[in-house]
Amino acid sequence: MYDGRKGSSSPFEQTVYLLAEVGRAVDRLLVERLEHRGLTPAHQALLSTLATLGPHGRRDLVERLALPGTDADRALDDLLSRRLLQSTVVHIGGRQELLAITDQGRAALDLLHSDASAAQDGLLAALTRGQRVELNSLLRRVCAAAARGAGGLGETPGDGNRTLMAGPRSA
Repeated sequence: MYDGRKGSSSPFEQTVYLLAEVGRAVDRLLVERLEHRGLTPAHQALLSTLATLGPHGRRDLVERLALPGTDADRALDDLLSRRLLQSTVVHIGGRQELLAITDQGRAALDLLHSDASAAQDGLLAALTRGQRVELNSLLRRVCAAAARGAGGLGETPGDGNRTLMAGPRSA
């Protein structure tokens, strides 16, 4: 596997590919932990959004998360039946269903956060505390650059400026 001290002759050991590989591994770990609790990523997204942003109308919540309608409805109905969410019907400009996270829902979300921390501890066991802090800081910077669209097509490597390419280049 990749040894950062020696470099690598494989283009598939570039950082961008390693990040993708780690991302897939983390997704698998977190999905396993969710499934162990009888939940899906859609359940977690719904709970997290309501915990962070507060009560939302059902349609607005589904649109905000861009979840397929049937997946969202199934997950919402499941969370409501487990009493992790509560539903209130309001009549403001027509009939609307307002969803909010319950105390039980917050407790379930806390368990999911604990599960994520345990998965993180397992994945990063080979790193020192200082290396973990440094990795977190570096990943935050990479995520910020990704959110700005850095690294996309039309960006000249190393300049950090997005430019439009004007057709093929001649040699």
